Amino acid sequence: MLTRTRPSRRAKGGLVATALLLPLTACSSDADPDGEAHDGARTSGLEEFHAQELAWEPCEGYANTAAESTVYDAVEGMECALLTVPLDHEDPDGETLRLAVNRVPAGGEAIGSLVTNPGGPGGSGLFGAATTSLTLAESPITERFDVVGFDPRGVGSSEPAVDCYSDAEADTGDVPLSSQGNTVQWTEEETRALMERCAEGSGGIEVLTRLGSRDAARDMDILRAALGDEKLSFLGQSYGTRLGAVYAEQFPERVRAMVLDGAIDPMQGTYERRVGAYAGFQGAFERMAADCAERGGCPLGDVPALATERFQELVRPLFEEPVPALDQRLTFDSAVGGVIAGLYSEEAWPLITDGLAELREGRGDILLQLNRDFAGRDEEGAWPNMSEANYAINCADEERLSPEQGAELRTAVLDSAPFTDPGVDVTDGVRDSCEHWPVEPSLGYPYAQDIEGLPETLVVSITGDPTTPHQGGVNLAETLGGSLLTVEGEGHTVVSSGANACVNEAAAAYLIDLTAPEDGATCAQ
Repeated sequence: MLTRTRPSRRAKGGLVATALLLPLTACSSDADPDGEAHDGARTSGLEEFHAQELAWEPCEGYANTAAESTVYDAVEGMECALLTVPLDHEDPDGETLRLAVNRVPAGGEAIGSLVTNPGGPGGSGLFGAATTSLTLAESPITERFDVVGFDPRGVGSSEPAVDCYSDAEADTGDVPLSSQGNTVQWTEEETRALMERCAEGSGGIEVLTRLGSRDAARDMDILRAALGDEKLSFLGQSYGTRLGAVYAEQFPERVRAMVLDGAIDPMQGTYERRVGAYAGFQGAFERMAADCAERGGCPLGDVPALATERFQELVRPLFEEPVPALDQRLTFDSAVGGVIAGLYSEEAWPLITDGLAELREGRGDILLQLNRDFAGRDEEGAWPNMSEANYAINCADEERLSPEQGAELRTAVLDSAPFTDPGVDVTDGVRDSCEHWPVEPSLGYPYAQDIEGLPETLVVSITGDPTTPHQGGVNLAETLGGSLLTVEGEGHTVVSSGANACVNEAAAAYLIDLTAPEDGATCAQ
């Protein structure tokens, strides 16, 4: 069995129950808070799960990396617990999972809990809630809400967690998890073997069949009840906007307030969304290159219109000849991945240009470190399971693509983001890495449509978002019938950072007083 040595006290669990391998699809019926969920899934029979009492304890042992441990130690009063949920919500008497939960008590008189999700999918909700409590320490939000995070099923310190490869393999990049948007090429045998490795390390095939967003949203409703909240207040970032939208679809009358920051467009399927995301990266790359040119001495030159060409000249040789980088070598994919990681935040742009200047001299340390920092690898060599969980949850949610469709997607991605183009044909062998997943995708596209009984929601969207384009925020707000706050600037998500006074005020007014911004509201960055 593949194992990962982690500092957590939690061991991976195994399941022996047989789950129904049936696809779940979104329906159009409304949610009944006393029995039926919006997609028709029964919520009766879960009373024991809703009534459970969380056994709060110190968070020692809930961290999976030294970086997580350092942050947890810095949060005064944070406590952790395990939430029990059914593997299959349609079989509440069957096998169960345990989800890691943390809570940072409100600084003053609490309205209730603010449940958070930091994105991914696969990002640790515990780590996200802990950092949010620190960055919003002076905010009315943390004064009036207990900040709550949870590691969704398969993620982080939840049991079992998805585990597909070792830390050593993560360092070398020997087990890539996706062939969409990069140069990886697969055989059918390799995609089958990857699924089998993930099943072996993650508690069995049955676990892999129940990792989608619809199951995670049902878990979130159990968490709401276990926290003692009649209705849910939620802050979701990036993928968290999908999770929130799916919760709203299934349980609209159980929503109190919902802030969705960095919105995923619920109207777009896998193909359209990935092409749109890479177009966003190209736009961010060009703005980064223009900023670099203004600073002078830019490794991409002083003519922004030629930056993509200059970049290709730097990175394309890596396709055949990787260069030394830290304790490994920098490949074409890892160089592009490091740049993309830096494009998420304008503050990281100088690191990108430093990395490109270093690459010009024959080394790739900075770009490889950008990759590792983005994935959460700590200085001791421990990786969180974010990439593995991201792969597994997307396999449960995303549309399957045939090899022909995969080749079309890769071509479209390279057309929309030419800075990522290796300059060689990489359309042969583009297989969906989820093609042997043991269950069909369960999300359905479009999702979160025609929801009745949903109160006012708030979508926050940045005009220069590199990965969830602003139009997706416009579309999500319209789909949910809620308010939109547009932030003029660069970056991906803003609410939990506390870095924008205008956004801080609007988010607090909405979450605390349920007062949404006026139509057309904007904030400058």
